[in-house]
Amino acid sequence: MNDTPNADPRIALATNRTKLATFRTAQALDRTTLAWVRTTLTMGSFGLGMIAFFRALHESAGTPEAARLHKAAINFGEVLVVVGIIATILAGVSHWRTLRRMESGELPQAARWPLSIVVALFVAILGMAGLWSLTTPR
Repeated sequence: MNDTPNADPRIALATNRTKLATFRTAQALDRTTLAWVRTTLTMGSFGLGMIAFFRALHESAGTPEAARLHKAAINFGEVLVVVGIIATILAGVSHWRTLRRMESGELPQAARWPLSIVVALFVAILGMAGLWSLTTPR
């Protein structure tokens, strides 16, 4: 508190609340980054599982059509692994940049295209492209 007799006690209270708000924001940022790490690990693990499963099926495929489908699934698994790695890196960069902004006294900014939307759209487009390639006659 201030030692001056006419000091407003609300100033010290507001300063403490501001520090707590900054702390809560940093904690929320950590939770968001951990959620991204969990999501990208799941994406990569699922991709690796697809690669292993369909590679085993691809080796014993009885028809060229089955081999083509298995190869497409393997390719999609590989893309999931790559997207998971890239999204992990982007989540880390976003976390680091936001922390630096907060430490310098600037307000965190919401992205125009959040990572969640970008990754979701990318995976949806890849899924549609995969379906398209499977339905077009060869």
